[in-house]
Amino acid sequence: MVLHAALGPGVRVSGPLRLPEHEATTAQLGAAYPFAASLPLPIRQVLVGRDLAGGPFVHDPFELYAAGALTNPNLTVLGQIGRGKSALVKTYLLRQAAFGRRVAVLDPKGEYGALARSLGVEPIRLSPAGGTRINPLDLPLDSTATRGGRVQRLGLCCALVEATLHRRLEPNERLALELALDACGPRPTLAEVVSALLAPGPEAARASGVGAEMLAADGRMAGLELRRLVRGDLAGMFDGTTTIPLAARSHALVVDLSEVYQSEALPALMVCAAAWLQSVTAAASARTLFVVDEAWAVLSEVAVARYLRASWKLARSRGLANVAVCHRASDLTTAGSGHGEESRLAEGLLADSETVVCYAQPASELPVLAGLLGCSVREIEYLPRLGRGVALWRVGERRFLVEHLLASAERAVVDTDGRLAAPPGASGL
Repeated sequence: MVLHAALGPGVRVSGPLRLPEHEATTAQLGAAYPFAASLPLPIRQVLVGRDLAGGPFVHDPFELYAAGALTNPNLTVLGQIGRGKSALVKTYLLRQAAFGRRVAVLDPKGEYGALARSLGVEPIRLSPAGGTRINPLDLPLDSTATRGGRVQRLGLCCALVEATLHRRLEPNERLALELALDACGPRPTLAEVVSALLAPGPEAARASGVGAEMLAADGRMAGLELRRLVRGDLAGMFDGTTTIPLAARSHALVVDLSEVYQSEALPALMVCAAAWLQSVTAAASARTLFVVDEAWAVLSEVAVARYLRASWKLARSRGLANVAVCHRASDLTTAGSGHGEESRLAEGLLADSETVVCYAQPASELPVLAGLLGCSVREIEYLPRLGRGVALWRVGERRFLVEHLLASAERAVVDTDGRLAAPPGASGL
């Protein structure tokens, strides 16, 4: 570069000034031009779509974990209605199933029926007095009598009661719940737990050290709250032994809670269904993708969010890739009251997901996303302008702009009522 310049007061250069060439690293160049020439991930499956920097984009949480590219297999998918979030999740599950992955979906709105049928199963529809029951206290046979199984059941019962009481259990209430579970034998049901809480037996009274009357008083609030699932308006779904035959617990499970989607008890009902799905998938050898759609509902209750976060952290040991599906990043940061433990738990759920898929978000969400995703300003500023079917993928420390591609054969899985207007071969909607 040749410049004619003044070097300071009274000092001038009459001839050309030669400056050294500017040097920059590829990291600095990448910051100036994000998403340009991104290297592909070190795996060969499963095809998602097109990397807008060039070439196909593939993603598999289990293969990436095995390759050392991720430290956990969990995913979080964010996207407003109509941007492509639902199409991605459904086709992603369908394609993963083709590679032998097991699929389990907690479906609060009843939108995964076509996916279930495409995988050769019918969704499990739960409704009060509907005739189909699942026992959230079920555990794999090899863990029924273990200390870990006991802790898992107690944790679920505490989460259910705390979610309905909207407070932490007192120590005497927790003891009453623990003794009630112990009194129910190796394969307890919620109905048996409620009976043991409201009318504790002499053995439980002796173990409590306070007598039967006091123990019944300590467990009364917990028993009355759980009673709603057993004999109240929500009876008929989680109050007995599981009626789903073992043969039906196959490579794909979809639990449909759409009949109770408007219930204020939805978080507790979702965690009941989630606990059962996890117990069934834990008994299988296949790697499993476990989807919690409308995850904001679970995160709205701190006790349920606490339970779900614990499950997220155990993903690797259980062979699970948990998938949380939300509309906005603020669903995570404003969970519950929007501050305190609720918000920390929800943000922690995102931190425990090393793959985050973010579709177009309004400008008001960008400050939240920058912090949660660890993205640069240049990367974040693309989000409001992303077209339908295009998302920002954070995979570990790497970022990609990906257009999801939808095959014509997958169209019926994505759109079950014929309202899809795009021409055949268009990208995912």
